[in-house]
Parts: sequence; structure tokens; C-alpha cells
Amino acid sequence: MASKLLQRYSDGERMNHWVIALLFIAAGLSGLAFFHPSLFFLSHLFGGGVWARILHPFIGVAMVLAFLGMFVRLWRENLLNDADREWVKHSGDMLRGNKAAMPPVGKYNAGQKGVFWLMAISLLALLVTGIMFWQPWFADSFPILARRIAVVVHAASAVALILSVIMHVYAAIWVKGTVRAMTRGTVTEAWARQNHALWHKEMTRGK
Repeated sequence: MASKLLQRYSDGERMNHWVIALLFIAAGLSGLAFFHPSLFFLSHLFGGGVWARILHPFIGVAMVLAFLGMFVRLWRENLLNDADREWVKHSGDMLRGNKAAMPPVGKYNAGQKGVFWLMAISLLALLVTGIMFWQPWFADSFPILARRIAVVVHAASAVALILSVIMHVYAAIWVKGTVRAMTRGTVTEAWARQNHALWHKEMTRGK
């Protein structure tokens, strides 16, 4: 008998997610080309060093705008609540694979919410610092010392964003059935009941 499916994401939400993912890869590769000389070969993916330098900030701005669309829709659902604090207390059980000991959570658990806010803060820092040394448009409006600090903060924010994406991808693969949500838009009712019991109850109205 086929499992009952629940709608987790609409087509528009999934398209938004994958646009962000593609822009993240493009921004990451073009940025890494200038992070260290040994990685400069990545610039050839964008037509060489000059084009990589020109395109990188525009790709970054496009990624921030795409994420902003997601942020507007999801920020309320990613606010921490009492259920999340209880989930954090049992996070050790999650790491040991003892899902039965985890308290019920809504659409997102505390770990997912933490990744969401880390991404949001990292992208905001990348946008602000990137503008500060974006030649030839804005850099001359800032003193040299501020631009140098901005470059360091920009690199640190990029590392934080990359690590948050790695955690996001790993968790999606680790929790079987999660990837389906972003490829097909649906999850099985059993998956929802096991991993997001409060959301399952809301979607099924307790039935």
C-alpha cells in the first residue's frame, strides 16, 4: 500500500531553493579563485581572471536577493521556541541515532533553524563587506583600512556560509527521505510523523 504524502514545499519554493544553490556554487567557485593562488585555475570556469572578478559580485548580489525571497517566507517559522530548546537538550541522542528520545518539533528543528540563521547572517556580512571593496563602484567611498578589514570579514563569512551549507547537505542526506522534499516537494506521512511530529499533526489536523 502506497504511503500517504504530505506537501512540504511548493514548486516555487523548490525553484527558489535550487536557484540559490546554483548561485552559491557559482559565487563560491569564482570567489575561491581569488582566495589563494593555487585555486586561481577556477577562474577559467568564468572566462578567466578578469571575467571572474567582474562576475563574482553580481553573482553574489543575485544569491542574496534569491535568499531574501526565501527569508521573507520562512523567518517566522525559524524563530526558536520552547520545543526547540527541549530539542537542543536532547541533541546528543540525535547524534547517537536515538530518534525515539527526541522531543516533537514543528516544521523545522533547532538545528535547521540554526543553519538558516547562520546562512542569513553570513550572507548579510558578505553583502556589506563585498560592497566595501567592490571596484570600481563603491570601494573608493571607504578608507583603505576599512576595506582591508572588510576583505578579512568577507573571507570569514564565506567560510561560515560554506560550512553551514555542508551541514545542510549532510543533514539532508543523513535523514533518509529529506531530499525528496526538495526534489519532489512532498514527504511521506511516516517521515513527517517521525521527524517533525508537531508539523505532521498540524498538516493532518491530528488525524
